[in-house]
Amino acid sequence: MARTGRPKAVLVLDASEREQLEAWARRPRTEQRLARRSRIVLRCADGLDNDEVAAELGVHPKTVSKWRRRFVERRLDGLDDAPRPGVPRTVLDEQVAEIVRRTIEETPADATHWSTRSLASSVGVSKDTVARIWRAFRLKPHLIGTFKISTDPLFVEKVRDVVGLYLNPPERALVLCVDEKSQIQALDRSQPIRPILPGTPARMSHDYERHGTTSLFAALDVATGKVIGSMHQRHRTLEFKRFLDQLDEQVPADLDMHLIVDNYATHKTPTIQRWLLRHPRFVLHFTPTGCSWLNLVERWFSELTSKLLQRGVHRSVRDLEADINHWMTHWNDNPRPYVWVKTADEILTNLARYRERISATGH
Repeated sequence: MARTGRPKAVLVLDASEREQLEAWARRPRTEQRLARRSRIVLRCADGLDNDEVAAELGVHPKTVSKWRRRFVERRLDGLDDAPRPGVPRTVLDEQVAEIVRRTIEETPADATHWSTRSLASSVGVSKDTVARIWRAFRLKPHLIGTFKISTDPLFVEKVRDVVGLYLNPPERALVLCVDEKSQIQALDRSQPIRPILPGTPARMSHDYERHGTTSLFAALDVATGKVIGSMHQRHRTLEFKRFLDQLDEQVPADLDMHLIVDNYATHKTPTIQRWLLRHPRFVLHFTPTGCSWLNLVERWFSELTSKLLQRGVHRSVRDLEADINHWMTHWNDNPRPYVWVKTADEILTNLARYRERISATGH
């Protein structure tokens, strides 16, 4: 029986059109409207009628008819949304480019960076316009990050050495990340900390009393996340040697130990060198100068600071050390190892790319 109703437009694609539509059909979530329209046209070009395409793609048959017709009339351009009526643009492309250029290349005469109001006044637009452009280009002049590029002449070799221990540790050996957290202060707030309340954060006084300092020597087992630590009043060669003795006593004698340390002077003194000669199972691996981020124990120190020291109240060094030892015991009851994922090649490639970017800016 012959079909009745309005005849559908004949839709035939050439090779370039099909290639473009297939590319659009794979667009990510932010472009799903265009992707859906492309899939409609592709299925229509495969010979399906409007009802079949609508059922397959979960849309209304009128939607299929609309985009079939739009494509036949205007080809690929027909899949774009038609211009909508509205207020004409008040900010020209040249002004957008000028705002971006000034934000990146210039600073105001009376400040180190632009604010939305100061730049808006200089360019002659509203502060909301500047804010929208900054959001669009992900510009944040009020923020500043920190960085330090190592100048260590053996940077590449040391990165490969340390990362190699993380990703491919030797057999029958422990890999320990070792460092000192020095000058930990026993601080007592001048007034009691106020507890958290609905709508009000916990509060503590800005001033405090100092009751002395201590230094924490810590060794983080990369494989298990457990920590061996000890407290000392100072952090000289003598204290570091005592900590090495402690590691030698607590780690089974049949295991070698590879210690990842920084370039602090106490790690390289003749006294330590002689100690290492008498204890050949200890091998020291030095991180590049200025690369504390390469030592995983620094991540553990960060947790200790945020979870204990930052809000802690201690009226004596003894109280402080007891609190730290209790926190370490609690940590070791349920240790969580930090998993290193980046290879040395990825680190070196990212650093090279970053240096190219900052060199391109003329800095």
